[in-house]
Amino acid sequence: MSHSIRSSHQYLENAGRLPIRKKNRRVVRICKILWLGFWLCFNTLLVTGPIALSVLVTSSGKIAFQFTRLWAWLLLKMTRVRLRTAGKAHLQKNQSYIIIANHSSHYDGPALALGLGIQFRWIAKKELLRFPLFGDCLHASGNIFIDRSNREKAIESINEGVKRLPQGISVMCFAEGTRSASGQLGAFKKGGFAAAVEHGLPILPVAVVGSSQVLPKGSLTFNPGEITVAIGEPIPTAGLALGSVDMLMQRTREAILAGMKSARGA
Repeated sequence: MSHSIRSSHQYLENAGRLPIRKKNRRVVRICKILWLGFWLCFNTLLVTGPIALSVLVTSSGKIAFQFTRLWAWLLLKMTRVRLRTAGKAHLQKNQSYIIIANHSSHYDGPALALGLGIQFRWIAKKELLRFPLFGDCLHASGNIFIDRSNREKAIESINEGVKRLPQGISVMCFAEGTRSASGQLGAFKKGGFAAAVEHGLPILPVAVVGSSQVLPKGSLTFNPGEITVAIGEPIPTAGLALGSVDMLMQRTREAILAGMKSARGA
């Protein structure tokens, strides 16, 4: 009988804690959303002026990109996200690449901007230009914007954008074209690969691991943690025809998967 009473008391005590725990979790979640929102706005306001002025100094976007890296550094720092980079030895100075990376989180961008340590421009959906200040900064930095609903027009925009880039500036392309909800590697888009063949630029496969745990797709609640940027060996395209795109996609996919496996086992 006494055991039954103690069990009842324990059950009531635990039941009383549940609403409090749920409430605490809700408060923490709201605080994290507000904290992330504050630093996104603060960082954007901080770099908008310098990026706009940098256009008056040079049209290459190099200065603007450095301020983009500052934006990324502050975001990672203030949300307690550590960054680890592997494979930098594969990078060749003053070489332009078509960088192909997996994509599962909004944190991929900041991690790549800081982790790679080279100048590059984004291939981004044109809808990003609608965001005040943020879209202006992206445009001023010389990034390439595409209409994802029109494949032929998107490839044309990429080719035109690559032609405008100075020597040594690379192009960043997310392989899947959008974020993966599961964190697994999805189907690849052909645009970046076609541009690599068209201009004879090597493909640089890059795996980003850990970002989907920091900020999952569809969530506004960040989690402090670690993101790894694993750089693979460049894949040459010089002398290849457009018919080689499928082969390049497969080789790049295998390289990114190997990088993801290596990073997760580190």
